[in-house]
Formats: sequence, structure tokens, C-alpha cells
Amino acid sequence: MYDIRRVEELIARWENGERSAEMRKVRNEVFDVLTLRTIYKLMEQRYILRLEGVISTGKEANVFRALDPSGEYVAVKIYRVETTEFRHMWKYLDGDPRFFRIRRNRRGIINVWAKKEFKNLESSFRAGASVPYPIVSRNNVLLMEFVGVGGEPAPRLKDYLPENTERFIDELLTSLGRMYFRAGIVHADLSEYNILVREDLPVIIDLGQGVPWEHPMSLEFFRRDMERLQAILSDLGKEYSVKELITILETRGKQNER
Repeated sequence: MYDIRRVEELIARWENGERSAEMRKVRNEVFDVLTLRTIYKLMEQRYILRLEGVISTGKEANVFRALDPSGEYVAVKIYRVETTEFRHMWKYLDGDPRFFRIRRNRRGIINVWAKKEFKNLESSFRAGASVPYPIVSRNNVLLMEFVGVGGEPAPRLKDYLPENTERFIDELLTSLGRMYFRAGIVHADLSEYNILVREDLPVIIDLGQGVPWEHPMSLEFFRRDMERLQAILSDLGKEYSVKELITILETRGKQNER
């Protein structure tokens, strides 16, 4: 658990050059001194009171459960700086008209990536898609709504079968339609790993790779998403052609809010 005093202590120990087993453990949890300073600033600004345990780990980031000053849980996604293979990120950034003059070094690209996920979540949320509400992005740290019940994170669709699959599919198609055709964001990494099941309804996550339609590779990413969506729905007992899916999503995206 990390509160503001603990983070302040770790920053001091890091700057003093300590390389103990404990500090190596801190580094393995995705913290470097600049990330610790970012967390400290977010605590000073009262976005979070303390970081609790890791709720998911990945190649690019760890997601922590945190508590805000009001006592509500939030999710804190911290992108790895030292170990992320950041070069593959460039094809999703290059050509995105929202970002230019990107510093083409590891930290510069990863910081923009976190900002990009924030913007994709923000646009999708405003369009009515079921995604985590984004709170703030600072450097390689993204704060967003905690997706779960009673402090327990929601399971991934990969690991959990919804009880009412018809309703789940209907809500998933509506959310994706709003994301693609109202917000204008192509997810670009759609899979059963990136869909959570909260109270038997879908929440779409991991929008870092998402691109606007203006991106030169958006159609290629969209076709890949549609093939994956076709497989996801087949596993849930619904068979659609890619052409049918595109028609459904476009229609859902243009419908008024229900």
C-alpha cells in the first residue's frame, strides 16, 4: 500500500541511490523515480488518497486499485517506462492528427500513449459507449473509473460467461457502435481480454491503441476488430458475417440515446 508519506519516502531513498531488495521490488511494480513523483503530485492534488494492490498486470502497464479522498475506488493505470517495447506503439501514433511533435524516445512516446488512451476513453464515454470514465492523465499514469463491485474487479469476458448472453451482446454492439461511429474511434485491439463483465453487462477497456478514422491504418485495424468481434460473438452463440456486423454497428452508432 502506498500513501503520500510512503511515496515521499521512496522518492528520497531512490534519489539517495539506494538499490536494496525492497527498492528492486518497487521498480518491478513499474515505479521509477519520475513515476513516483507523478503519483505524489496526484496525491497532493487530492485525486487519490492511497494506492492499494495490483488488479492486473500486462506487458505495457500495471493497473492498481486506489482509494480517492471521498472513499471511492478508482483505477490507476501505470505504463511501464523501462521495460515496455515502445516501438510498436509508433504505428498507432504516427498519423493520428490529435498528436504531433511527439518526442521519439521511450518516455516521450509512453507519456503520449497514456494521454491517447485518456482521450479515447473520454470521446467514447461522451458518445455513450460503456467504457471506464477517465479522470485524469499525467505523464505515464492514467486515473479512471474502477470497474468492479464492492472493491472486487470485474472479470474479463475471457474468464466469465454472462448469464444473459442476448442482453450482453445487445449492449456490446450498442457500445461498439457508439465508439466506432459516434465517437469516431477504432478500438484497434478488440478481444475477449479487453471486455469486462460488470453486473452481467460489458465494459470495454484498453483503448490505448485506439485511433480515429483519419488515421492511415484505421480501416486495417477496423477489419481486424470486426474479425475478432465475429469470433467473440460466435463463442457467445451468435453468428454474424462481418458485413452484418458493420451494418449493425453503424446503425447503433447513429441511433439516439436510449
